[in-house]
Amino acid sequence: ITFTELRVDGGASVSDILLQIQSDMIRTIVDRPKTVETTALGAAYLAGLAVGYWASKEDVVRNRAIDRVFHPEITAEERAAKVKGWSKAVKCSYGWAKDE
Repeated sequence: ITFTELRVDGGASVSDILLQIQSDMIRTIVDRPKTVETTALGAAYLAGLAVGYWASKEDVVRNRAIDRVFHPEITAEERAAKVKGWSKAVKCSYGWAKDE
């Protein structure tokens, strides 16, 4: 899959380091909205559409405000080294939690 952008939300999306790592590892931009807790916001948007507060879904989309956009910052070589280290860590964890 080729990504052009990853839009994130939810509690974990407030972590700048997490989003930077995601951007680096998938080699695309990661876009965080100003409102990261979107469950309630989505319900409000649906209610607003139902009663005519917003005329269309496009009005809702235009209402989305961006807090920060993360861009990939590491080289392909650095990324490959990190993936190799992650793979090694996963292999080291095999059998870690066994039923006794």
